[in-house]
Amino acid sequence: MNVFNFIPSNFFNLLSSASNQKIYADCLQRIYKEYEREISYRIPKNRIRDVLSMYFLETRDELSEEDYEGERTPAAMAGEVIRKFLSPDVGWLDEEIDDGTYEKQIIITEPGIALAEFLNNLEKPERDEFSSYVFNIYNTLNNKEQWIENGYVNGLKSIYKNARELSKSLKKLSTFIRKIIEKMVQEETLESLSENLIEYCDGNFIREYSRLTKQHNIHIYRGHIKARLDEFMLDNDFIDKMVEQCREEEFVNRDVAENMVLDMIQLTKKFLVEDYDQIMRDIKHKINLYFTIAYGRIRFIQNRQHDIKGNVETVIKYIMDDMDEIGLREEMPDEISRLFLIDRHQFIDEGSVRYPGKERVIKKAVETELEELTEEAIEAARKAQEREAYNPYSRNLMKKYIEANMNGRNEITSDELPMETRESLLANLSAVAYSKENGYSIEILDGYFETENMLLKRFRLKKEEK
Repeated sequence: MNVFNFIPSNFFNLLSSASNQKIYADCLQRIYKEYEREISYRIPKNRIRDVLSMYFLETRDELSEEDYEGERTPAAMAGEVIRKFLSPDVGWLDEEIDDGTYEKQIIITEPGIALAEFLNNLEKPERDEFSSYVFNIYNTLNNKEQWIENGYVNGLKSIYKNARELSKSLKKLSTFIRKIIEKMVQEETLESLSENLIEYCDGNFIREYSRLTKQHNIHIYRGHIKARLDEFMLDNDFIDKMVEQCREEEFVNRDVAENMVLDMIQLTKKFLVEDYDQIMRDIKHKINLYFTIAYGRIRFIQNRQHDIKGNVETVIKYIMDDMDEIGLREEMPDEISRLFLIDRHQFIDEGSVRYPGKERVIKKAVETELEELTEEAIEAARKAQEREAYNPYSRNLMKKYIEANMNGRNEITSDELPMETRESLLANLSAVAYSKENGYSIEILDGYFETENMLLKRFRLKKEEK
């Protein structure tokens, strides 16, 4: 399929005009916003002309003489813009005559709508609420009786679409953080660096990300979603029904429809079970890396023109190592590399890069009187050290703890262990940590348990056979 079979030959030409591209883009967006107040994409031509005339009056912009040689009045230039948009070679707008009033109506075409929405999204990207995608999938799966009659469109396809949208949104967030990191290396003053940090923290994406990570129930929903998708894969009647509905909806043969249905289920499950965690780890790593570089840059800028001996070199190496870790130095465009030439000390005075001075030499011997401790003092000091070194969660104590709770059995689950206090929770976690060394195997079970404001996976400890 070739997209240029569906749009006019000069569809993008107006945006490639160096002299008037901004005016044409602004006018298309003004027209599109005017349609938002209507019940259809039909508006009288006079009203569109008034909207564009007001634009030229407010901005005082004018069409270049290369493209337009007519009058320089707002109304005349507005008419010229409408004429260009209506041109069959451009095809952003179309014109009709109203059957009742015989008034000329301007209709924005489907490609024109898509282009206007694309420009709007570039200028003001829509905020994505990541949690809502997971909730939509969960609620759809949990109310199967509401969509089963038309399950492919209202159920399976909707679930797959929400999973794809969440995947795209998280990938965009990950990429956007990388752009912020690249911007960080250009900051040369504390003021601009602070503005960068404030912009980062106030960014819309950070709130959506926080809501997604702070809601522990997200993990519960994902487990439920996986279980339901597994049920679908085992239900042959359900699969046959989805395949048949897919075949009718997408106008494909049965083999293609079956592959589409199975792919939707498997890809949705793979994303929510595997890819989701990997993307979230990558985002968290980049956020941590961002603040690490920001901290290094703050120290770097604060210590300009100051003699801090070897510390400047340490900060430089710290930043450069972090940049190497994400491959930023290798992938940086030339224009950015020229702005951040650490190796040439572009952002510090070379006088501040000094090696630490030699250690001071002892010039005069100092004598100190020693006092011999009594047996009682030595015993008291020994007991004090034993008390200080005592670890209630040591490996040996945890082995005895588990054996006491097993009471002669060979295995025990987390449901049978005491969890009422913080001390018992720490003991259980320590027992799990030492399980292999103490001769136990650990098995992760389905489900979660909550204690001390923590949500943990259920588990089973089993004594290994010698």
